[in-house]
Amino acid sequence: MERLTPDMLLQAYAAGVFPMAPDRESLELSWYSPEERGVIPLDGMTIPRRLMRTVRSGAFTVTADRDFQAVIRACAEPAPGREETWISERLQHLYEALFALGHAHSVEVWDGEALVGGLYGVSLGGVFCGESMFSRVRDVSKIALVHLVAGLRHGGFCLLDTQYTTPHLMRLGGVGISGQRYRALLEKALPVEAVWPENFSLAALRSEIERLHSSEGIRS
Repeated sequence: MERLTPDMLLQAYAAGVFPMAPDRESLELSWYSPEERGVIPLDGMTIPRRLMRTVRSGAFTVTADRDFQAVIRACAEPAPGREETWISERLQHLYEALFALGHAHSVEVWDGEALVGGLYGVSLGGVFCGESMFSRVRDVSKIALVHLVAGLRHGGFCLLDTQYTTPHLMRLGGVGISGQRYRALLEKALPVEAVWPENFSLAALRSEIERLHSSEGIRS
């Protein structure tokens, strides 16, 4: 088994490469750098009308870094159509180490005291590499993503990497770009001194969320 440290993992992300495991129990890792890379342009998110109403309603509480471990464990749970996870125990411990170093973050969505959705990823310079998200209530992972984009804009980030494109992400403005184009954007983003916002509440990010609305409009 290859020895992998948090610093080595950060070096891989800085080179545009990320790891995945075959299943939860595996100690093995494979490394990926897709020919088509998924990104969400931070000035080009598309927010469906119904989702925007839910976000504006404040029906759920959104936080950041409140319970990173619970979020990554929830992301690793089996889900319909995904009986196995790529987030092995080994990878989870590495991401938790990155969290302790300030290079991994989570966004949580709460219904009262219940954690109902969220996402996590790796932060390096001006790039945020989204790793996984989960949802126990309809649309809550999308709520987390809207707040993430607003928070990244607020903190001066310039690149949101989603690794792959999916229909779910493309409906929210995600696009696929070439690996070469991604590496060029990554090179420009890494020296940026972005700041991860401490407060991801609707009140703190409302102005950025409204700017997303006004710059891109809302579709039904």
